[in-house]
Amino acid sequence: MVQTFTEPQTISLEVPNSIALLVTGEQFEALTLANPDLRLERTAQGELIVNPPTGGESGNSNLSISGQLDRWCELNEDLGKGFDSSTGFILPNGARRSPDASWVSRARWEALTPKERKGFVPLCPDFVVELRSASDSLSTLQAKMREYIDNGARLGWLIDPQNRRVEIYRQQAEVEISIDPAELSGEDVLPGFVLNLRRVWS
Repeated sequence: MVQTFTEPQTISLEVPNSIALLVTGEQFEALTLANPDLRLERTAQGELIVNPPTGGESGNSNLSISGQLDRWCELNEDLGKGFDSSTGFILPNGARRSPDASWVSRARWEALTPKERKGFVPLCPDFVVELRSASDSLSTLQAKMREYIDNGARLGWLIDPQNRRVEIYRQQAEVEISIDPAELSGEDVLPGFVLNLRRVWS
């Protein structure tokens, strides 16, 4: 009698929100390398966060935000570097975060070693954007924005298309709420940058 062996089938494991999966920094980096198509984050406490792919509307809005930031960066190359949502940063508190768009000043970028620039960038960006999708919890994003500011970000925008509002975060300042703005200013962090929100709201 000849025995045959079949390959084991892969099954998906659904993890309730009430259960936290904890990973070390090394395990997290191994997971990101093994799952390049997933957008993974890790909290300062070590909790793994798997962000689902965005829908069409969020993807289009995010493209507009990243595209406008990129055009400004091309005209202001001497000021710093811009990044899209696939870039991971290791914040000073140990969290691994991937803002929807971000920017780092040239002096801070050039202070990094070549190795540090290639992997998860070991700093908090000077400027961050989080775009709320339909599946995102507002309170979770607000906590993330406060984390960015606490870890060194100088300016942050939490853009909420569902309610057509923006929360503006700054160092040592109360959160400013702007209802249905047509545009946002990069202030002294991104001098001359103005984000047109027309495509974000549409």
